[in-house]
Amino acid sequence: MPRFPRLRHALDQLLHTHDTPRRTAGAFALGVFLGFSPLLGLHTILGLGLAFALRLNRIAVLIGVYANLPWMMPPYYAMATVAGAAILGVTVPPDLAAQLRQILSGPGLGELRALAAKMAPLFWSFMLGSTLGSCVLSLVAYRASLAAIHVRRRGHDLTKH
Repeated sequence: MPRFPRLRHALDQLLHTHDTPRRTAGAFALGVFLGFSPLLGLHTILGLGLAFALRLNRIAVLIGVYANLPWMMPPYYAMATVAGAAILGVTVPPDLAAQLRQILSGPGLGELRALAAKMAPLFWSFMLGSTLGSCVLSLVAYRASLAAIHVRRRGHDLTKH
């Protein structure tokens, strides 16, 4: 018996930790979608806002949002942008990485303007590629997390009997 039943009930209501496996997997997949989406900087706010609006498991959404670790972001967004460029038929300069390193080597407003000018032609490639990537990853996350939840609950039910 919990020591603070009212607190426990309030936390359960806030976090929605007792959702069905499908809703929990959906909450995680939504978080993964947002975490890998092109909406950089808005992942957490959007995740929490949608979790509250849809009454989803907030922890599952946030775990999904934070599945996109900082060291994964540059290669993921680079590959997604290249894929988007291929779909849209946009040419990516072969020496773009070297140009960006040179621009970013000097701090200042002029360098930021140069960076924006260099990246502007790839904006829609970035948007399309990372949106498609986040869709694929969220579908994989849904299936994998649903299977893991079922296995976990089955094992938990076996230990009860």
